[in-house]
Amino acid sequence: MSSHKKFLKLGAAALLAGAASVASAETIKIALAGPVTGPVAQYGDMQMIGSKMAIQKINEAGGVNGAQLEGIVYDDACDPKQAVAVANKVVNDGISFVVGHLCSSSTQPASDVYEDEGILMVTAASTSPDITTRGYQMVFRTIGLDSHQGPVAGNYIADKIKPGNVAIIHDKQQYGEGIATSVKTTLEEKGVNVVMFEGITSGDKDFSSLIAKLQKANVDFVYYGGYHPELGLILRQSAEKGFKAQFMGPEGVGNNDINAIAGPASEGLLVTLPPSFDKNPANADLVKSFVDVGQDASGAFVLTAYSAVQVLADAMVKTGGTDTDAMQKAMREMNFSTPTGDIQFDEKGDLKQFDFVVYNWHQDGSKTEAK
Repeated sequence: MSSHKKFLKLGAAALLAGAASVASAETIKIALAGPVTGPVAQYGDMQMIGSKMAIQKINEAGGVNGAQLEGIVYDDACDPKQAVAVANKVVNDGISFVVGHLCSSSTQPASDVYEDEGILMVTAASTSPDITTRGYQMVFRTIGLDSHQGPVAGNYIADKIKPGNVAIIHDKQQYGEGIATSVKTTLEEKGVNVVMFEGITSGDKDFSSLIAKLQKANVDFVYYGGYHPELGLILRQSAEKGFKAQFMGPEGVGNNDINAIAGPASEGLLVTLPPSFDKNPANADLVKSFVDVGQDASGAFVLTAYSAVQVLADAMVKTGGTDTDAMQKAMREMNFSTPTGDIQFDEKGDLKQFDFVVYNWHQDGSKTEAK
C-alpha cells in the first residue's frame, strides 16, 4: 500500500476536528510558510489546505515515529524581506522543517537562512531554477522548474498556435521574468517572431499604454510571466480597447480570482499548470476528504503541498528521527509514493520528473486540457 493511501483511512467527522493536530510534548512542528495576506494569498491558501490535510491524515494514521505533526502558519505575504523575517522567526521558534515558501522571490532568500541553520525546506510551488543551483543540501521542491515549464509553453505556441507576432510581458520579478525568458528562448529557437519583451511593474493598474504598443506592433499572441492580478487587468482592459490577441501565462495566473478581475476576457486564456492530480482515480478518496470539509483539491499547489509534507514524514520514518542532515541524505535516495505520483529527488533537490500541461482556462474558473 502506498504511503498516501495509508493516510486516507479516516472519516469526515475526524477531518472536521481540524487540520492541525493538538500540540503535545511529542509534537513535531512544521512551519507552513507562504502568503496568507497580500495579492497572491489565494495561492497561499492552496498550499496551506494541502499541507494541513496531509498533517491531519498522517496524524490520524498514527503520526510519525510515535509523534504527532503540528503545522505552524507563517505569513510572508510573498515579499522577500518579510520572507527573511519569517525564516528568522522559524529559527527562533526552534522549528526544523518548512513547507514553503511559495513565491520564488521569497523562497530564495529564505532558503539562505534555512541552509545556514540546518532547517529542511520543501517548497511546493517555487519554480525558479535559481533556487537549487547553489549547491544547498536543505532545499527541496515537489513541483517542476520554469526551465521545464517554459519550453512546454513555447513549444505549444510555436507548434499549435503558430502566431505571427508575439509579445512577451513580465512583472520584473524572479518568477515572472524567469519564466518569460525561458519562453522567449524556446520561441526564438523555433523561429517564432518575438517583437516585444518588456516588463511592467507589479501592482500597476493602468495598462493602456502597454496595450497601445501591442496594437501598434500588430501582436496576435501575448505571453505573460507573472501572477494573476496584473494579467487579469491586462485581459480586461485589452477587451475594452478591442485588442483581441491570444493570451497565455504560467501557473501563477491559473487562479479563479483572474475570472473576477477579467470577467469574460478570461475565457480561452492558455495556462501551463501541474497535471490535474485531483482527477487521478487513485486520489479519489483523498479528494473526497477535501470536499467533505468544503475545500477544493484542484488548486495548482494543493496536492504538491500535501506531497511536501508527506516526503518529510516519510524521511522521518526512514531515518527513525528528525535529524535534518540524515533526512536530506535519505531523501536523495528514496522513492516516495504520493498523490502527485512517484517522487524521486536529484542531487540538487529537484524532482527527477515533473510534467506541466497546457490548459484552456474558462471564465467560470474551470479548465480543459488544450489539444
